[in-house]
Order: sequence, then structure tokens, then C-alpha cells
Amino acid sequence: MSWTKYQLFLAGLMLTTGSLNTLSAKWADMFSAPGCKGSPEHTFSHPFVQAVGMFLGELSCLVVFHILLCHDRRRPEPSMDPGQNFSPLLFLPPALCDMIGTSIMYIALNMTSASSFQMLRGAVIIFTGLLSVSFLGRRLEPSQWIGILVTILGLVVVGLADFVSGHGDDSHKLSEVITGDLLIIMAQIIVAVQMVLEEKFVYKHNVHPLKAVGTEGFFGFVILSLLLIPMFYIHVGNFGDNPRQVLEDALDAFCQIGHKPLILLALLGNTVSIAFFNFAGISVTKEISATTRMVLDSLRTLVIWVVSLALGWEKFLGLQILGFIILLVGTALYNGLHKPLMAKLPCCSGPQRAEEEDVPEREGLLGRQDS
Repeated sequence: MSWTKYQLFLAGLMLTTGSLNTLSAKWADMFSAPGCKGSPEHTFSHPFVQAVGMFLGELSCLVVFHILLCHDRRRPEPSMDPGQNFSPLLFLPPALCDMIGTSIMYIALNMTSASSFQMLRGAVIIFTGLLSVSFLGRRLEPSQWIGILVTILGLVVVGLADFVSGHGDDSHKLSEVITGDLLIIMAQIIVAVQMVLEEKFVYKHNVHPLKAVGTEGFFGFVILSLLLIPMFYIHVGNFGDNPRQVLEDALDAFCQIGHKPLILLALLGNTVSIAFFNFAGISVTKEISATTRMVLDSLRTLVIWVVSLALGWEKFLGLQILGFIILLVGTALYNGLHKPLMAKLPCCSGPQRAEEEDVPEREGLLGRQDS
């Protein structure tokens, strides 16, 4: 069945905004500008400020939800299901996980390449699968266990590519790259906890996805914005990559933006793209399938890698391509994307679980990608 123009638009929007989200965050990290009170020029290294901008983008999904709801209610026959009433505090635990995981990933993005950052995020299926067995009582199929093992192999290959090449540029030390890679994988443990919490306590309440993303964005934006105040006074030595060597110097970030307004453009690109990415992802699941959403999410890793090469942000690494292919296979196996192909083979044409229906069962765990 061919796609309609609207479905093509949604797929293109998801792929484009998903890629822009990581690329714009990395672009901001590559700027250098003077700070406050005549401090010398230094790199824009403000991961917590970037995380606040990301949560602002998620918060805008709540605005979009209410706009769509109001528009739908004006119709003669409203068709939009707003979901049942619930306590917003249900979203506080997953929002805290989202806040911690996102902040760690933005710290790591300062240390490694955009392509490695995106590829290593594939580790989330390992921890999500294990936690879903432990806390949700699910039984993983043999193909899912194989997918987890293949994903582990892919992560090793991507990490080895960074280690052997020293990241292929002069902007990062090898120790920074390895630390960044490890932080990304650590962050996926927290992201997996977030997804399991959402599955166990949130999605059983029939919450509209845009409302869910927006509510978590509200908590993340408010809490992290308030935490910027104590972070301004917490000295962390050389770990703080800013003149005052504090955990986060928001004032320094604003001063750098004032000296180089292009940084603001990069931050806005990150904020706007995450909002459209979440909207497009939810719409792709509804209008096409969850399988298509997962395929597009994997393809954005390829787009990020190609654009990074074209812009000269990193060099070509053969091992990295091999790692990406292995990760792609692992993700496909875990999400059951091999089943439609297996069903067409004469030797495997026996009773199969419905291909498209199999994936949405895990949509609560793996369907949402915030950045």
C-alpha cells in the first residue's frame, strides 16, 4: 500500500527534526565566545542549559495538545480522545529520570562525536529489555535476546572505533571520548528506568502521548531551571568546563550567547526540533505504524553521521559503519522487524504473530525518543 502525501510529510518531518535535534545540540557545543566580565573566549559548554531548552521543547507539546483538543471540539463530531483524568504527579518520577538522563547525555555530547552519541543510544534496548523482564514480568522472545546480544556487540565495535582512532580529530582527547561514550551508555540505564516507570504507572491511565510528553517537559523545565541556581555556586574543579569551574554557569551561557547570537540559533533549533520530533513520531505511529517509527528513528543515525562527515565535524571510520550496521540489526531483531521478512519465506510461512500489532505492544517502552 502506497503512502499518502500526508504520511510522507510526517515521515520526512520525523527524520528531519530527529536529526536536527542532535546536530543542533552538537553545533552549539562547537562554538567559542567570550563570557561575562571580560572572561576570555572559551567553548560553549553548558549541558544543563541545553537540557532546559530541550524540556521547553517538550513542554510546548502540552500547548500543541490543548490547541488540537480545542480545534477538535469545535467540530460537529469530535474524534480526538483526550484520555482520562489523572494526577500530574504520576509523571514526576519519569520526569526526574528524563532530567538526569538528558543532562548526562548533553555532558557526554561535549566529549564525543554526534554520530557516536546517536549510535551508542541504541544501548537503551539492552536495559529496557532486562528491566521489563525484572519489573514488568514480561517474557522476551528468543529473537529479542539475540537482538540484545547483537546490540552489545555493536556497542563494543562503536566504542572500539573511537578508541582505535582517538576519535579522528584534535578537538577531544582520547580519555574524554571514552568517558563520553561511557556516560552515554550510563544514561541509557536511566532512560530505560524512565520507560519502565512510564509503562508501569503512566500508560495504564490512557494518557494522550502529547499530554504525557508535555507534562514531563513541564516538570523537567521547572525543576532543572530551579536547580541552575545552586549549580551556579557548586565548584567542581576541572570537571566544570567554564571560567568559574562550577557545575553550571547559566550567566556565562547568556553572556556567550550575547557575544555570538548564532549559539541562540543552535539552541532554538534544539528546542523547536524536539517538539516537532515528538509530534511527528506520535503521528507516524498513528497514521502509519510503530514499526515505521522505529525504522525512521534508526535512519536518523545515518543522517547524523552523513551530515557530520559533510560538515567536517568528524572523519570517516570504517569500524563505526560496521558498528552502526550491527546496532541496526540488533534493534531490528529486538523490535521484531524481521518477522514480515520471515513470514514471506516458504519455510517460515506458518502461523506468525501479526507483524504490525507486535510492535505497538512495546511502544510504551521504546516508541518515545526525546533527543
